[in-house]
Amino acid sequence: MGALTGLRVLDLSRVLAGPWCGQILADLGAEVIKIERPKVGDDTRMWGPPWMIDDQGHSTKEAGYYQTANRNKFSVAIDIATSQGQALILDMIKDVDVMIENYKVGSLAKYGLDYESVKKVNPRLIYCSITGFGQTGPRAQEPGYDFIIQGMTGLMSITGEKDSLESGEPQKVGVAVTDIQTGLYATIAIQAALWSRLSTGKGQHIDVSLMDVQIAGLANQGMNYLTTGKSPVRMGNAHPNIVPYQTFKAKDKEFIIACGNDKQFKDLCVAIGREDLLENPHYLSNYDRVAHRVELIQILKDHFLTNEAQYWVDCIHSKKVPVGMINSIEEALHEPQVIEREMVVNLPHQQKQDFKMIASPIKLSDTPVEYANAPPRLGEHTVKILSRYKSDAELEAMYQEGIIDRL
Repeated sequence: MGALTGLRVLDLSRVLAGPWCGQILADLGAEVIKIERPKVGDDTRMWGPPWMIDDQGHSTKEAGYYQTANRNKFSVAIDIATSQGQALILDMIKDVDVMIENYKVGSLAKYGLDYESVKKVNPRLIYCSITGFGQTGPRAQEPGYDFIIQGMTGLMSITGEKDSLESGEPQKVGVAVTDIQTGLYATIAIQAALWSRLSTGKGQHIDVSLMDVQIAGLANQGMNYLTTGKSPVRMGNAHPNIVPYQTFKAKDKEFIIACGNDKQFKDLCVAIGREDLLENPHYLSNYDRVAHRVELIQILKDHFLTNEAQYWVDCIHSKKVPVGMINSIEEALHEPQVIEREMVVNLPHQQKQDFKMIASPIKLSDTPVEYANAPPRLGEHTVKILSRYKSDAELEAMYQEGIIDRL
């Protein structure tokens, strides 16, 4: 029994933000029914290579991108552009708790599947809309993609090397971080609305947008602007408010130091044999270290070039100062801590028994995440789910007409 066992979710979203939200709910025990277009499915099914290789060594033409956000779900293929498909969705809405959708604003109204329409069928429904720009405002009708939002919200303006370097130019984050954050915020909002429903008996419409989320996600950088009236700039791997808090190059490769307070800086100096730095009043407080950043960082850079990265990491770690190597993803997934925390799980797939996924980071003592189903194949559960509403003969007729699809 998962924490959300008994919760039924209709997931009409595609790509990443919505599916990420749906997967979290599914991991926690909710029954999440993923509605997909017949023959095509979620766009990300074809966002490859890389493709999953089956047990016979053949390419399945199912992308790893799709698989990252759709485990523990049931795939039902319905053409919602048809009146019969719309009627099927409305039948399902009658007995679900949550609906997730990420269509452009107003797009579902023409199918009678917008919030104002469906709440008449199920007033207790929690209806979560995920869009690029939100349900209101001058850009509400526009599609939104993570990359565009990272640029528009200023995230890229503070990501990458500083302008004075030849390589200094705006950079996006290496994963679709805005989509991921949006999926997380949507999950929080859904659970808040469910809690509210316990006392009110009513559902509600949740409006979550990538742009709003990433503006909120600017965190200290956004507040730095509001405090000073000056836009933060790119600083590479340095921190705008803390010194030293960045990467350093050793003889062989780079590593990271993250001194969060003055005591850690003192311990760092002892660990690396530079107690003399503590005699300089310019370096004793973080305020002063930020003011004298350039000279202090140059001293540290020169010092760290005298030995290898692992040597420095071991020395600094012994004093309990935050420090770490910069791993490749392969190295990260083989870290003893990652292995101990079981952050890679085996989840047998119909086409690949030794199928591995990144696990959920949520650890619950009494209702742990269960890995019941691999990311479903397109239409894998169409008959299983729709047989709750239609007879076998009706489903066969709908299949022949192309209204639904199945394996």
